[in-house]
Amino acid sequence: MAYQHPPLPRPLAGFEHVNRYWDRRQGVAAAKILPGQFYVSTQGEMISTVLGSCISACIRDKRLGIGGMNHFMLPESADGKGSWETGAVTGASSRYGNWAMEFLINAILKQGGHKTNMEVKLFGGGAVLANMTNIGQRNIDFARSYLEQEGLEVVAQDVGGSYPRKVLYFPDTGSVKMRKLKTQRNDTVERREKAYIQSISEKPAAGDVELF
Repeated sequence: MAYQHPPLPRPLAGFEHVNRYWDRRQGVAAAKILPGQFYVSTQGEMISTVLGSCISACIRDKRLGIGGMNHFMLPESADGKGSWETGAVTGASSRYGNWAMEFLINAILKQGGHKTNMEVKLFGGGAVLANMTNIGQRNIDFARSYLEQEGLEVVAQDVGGSYPRKVLYFPDTGSVKMRKLKTQRNDTVERREKAYIQSISEKPAAGDVELF
């Protein structure tokens, strides 16, 4: 008899485009985000991504168990304009850290969250791109500076190094599972990020982390 998973919960309005699935290993509904995307859940879903030089901030209201994750490639865009509105939660501006952070925080606030209750966990920024080793560190520096200016405390982080990471985030509990990936055996992350950087140029616009 074929395995039948429980029905996936309905995503929040505007997040229907995000790839969602049932993760049999974790036994939970999940959303997988790519560079330039973010996702917020109010229903105990897992959010997953794979990071090279990119950064993901995992942010939640710890009292309500509402939160999400972003995934951005470049630190900051000063000339673009962006806003988070229902039905328009992705686009060119969300590939930049300043908009990716703002979109994620505002989406959590829209669901009833409060900044005073927010906790942040930070991942990524690895030096995985040949001849472009400063991108990861620039992303790290930007994320830390942005969060400090917003008065948001980073309660756990795993950033830097020379390897990609796979991150699983559970906003309802704040739990994170993280695995370091071996770049010498798999250059998928590097190839994907190089292609993503090319697409951007063509279209301008620690804590309780569990290793697994």
